[in-house]
Order: sequence, then structure tokens, then C-alpha cells
Amino acid sequence: MIPRLSPDALRGDVAEMLRPRVERLGYLGEFFRCAAHQPSALISFMAFTDDLKHALPDRITEIVALTVSTDLGNAYERHQHERLSIKLGFGEDWIRAIETLAEDVAQPFQGRDRGADQDPPGLRRSAVASAKAESPARQKLSDTERCVQALTLAVIRRHGHGTSGELKAVVDAIGHEQAIAVLMLIGRYVMHALMVNALEMEPPVPSPLEASS
Repeated sequence: MIPRLSPDALRGDVAEMLRPRVERLGYLGEFFRCAAHQPSALISFMAFTDDLKHALPDRITEIVALTVSTDLGNAYERHQHERLSIKLGFGEDWIRAIETLAEDVAQPFQGRDRGADQDPPGLRRSAVASAKAESPARQKLSDTERCVQALTLAVIRRHGHGTSGELKAVVDAIGHEQAIAVLMLIGRYVMHALMVNALEMEPPVPSPLEASS
């Protein structure tokens, strides 16, 4: 349905932008082979991604990437970020803790009028307080990391509504500037997941956790 472009068919500036990635990985990912049909938008998307990586510590970036890709069933991205997290030295136990996605971290949106200034009842718990009742595996995450994941899941599952409690916890933990970067990064990985899922892309690499499980 959507032609997958070959490396030779990429527009010159896109090919140059992706060249270091292709040389490092040894392949041109299917996502890029599709997204390159909109070369200018793809270049902007990659610049957006790089800017946010520079705005946040690696651990926070990987928490958002792994959380979104796991919750939205984007194995294409999840496998790659598992491998990157291991390369960064974060460890398999840390990755598994993130991917646990405990159900009590964030509940789905139950309904709220646009513009209301109060969270729905039952959604005002702090992320840190919620984390105290979580599984031992998730205790491998720091309070800040659990706050970031709680916000990420809340934004996805409640479509951004009723998330002021989780957002406040993140602002208190890392400041308002990095909190904005987290929100933008969530949007980036949600967009990637929806596109990958719609195009039914298969992961280009296996999960490194499967070999050790």
C-alpha cells in the first residue's frame, strides 16, 4: 500500500541526514523508508527528536520512549530502545521495571469538561505516593523516574485530561522547562507508535530481553 523507499531513492538531504544512522545500524529502518515520502517533514521530525534528547537526561528520555512504546504496542520502537538502554548501561532489570507498567500508576480518563480546573475525583494521587504500593520490580526506579512514567501513562490513557497532579509531581522533581520537554517527547513517541502500528511495521531487531528471559 505504501511503497518502502530504497536508500538510493531518498532525497539527497534525507540520505545525508540518515547516513550515520544507517552506517551505525547496518540497515535503513522501515519507518524511514515510509516517512521519507515526506522528506521535509521527516527532517523536521528528526531535528525535533534530537532537540528533545539534548533537553533531557538519557534516563528520562528512555523512560518516556519505553513507556510509550510498551503501552501502545510499538515493538518496533521498544526493541530499539531496549537495546539503546542496555548500551547506555541502564541494565535489563531497569528496563523490565519500566515495562511492568503497573496498573495503579495511571487510570484511564473518566470524563472531564474541557477547560475545567479540577482533576476528576480519584485522580489526584501523587505519582510518588502511588509508587509505594507498586511491585518490587518497579522499586528499581527512582522517585523521579516513577513520576515521569506516571505522567507519561496518564497523558496517554486520559488523552491529556486530568493530569495536573502527575504534571505537578514532574515539575517539582525536574523543573518546568524539562517537564515541557517530557510532554513534547510523549507526543513524539505517540506519533511514531500510531504511524508504525497503522503501517503494520515489524521490529527490525529482536528484543534483547527475550534472549535472557
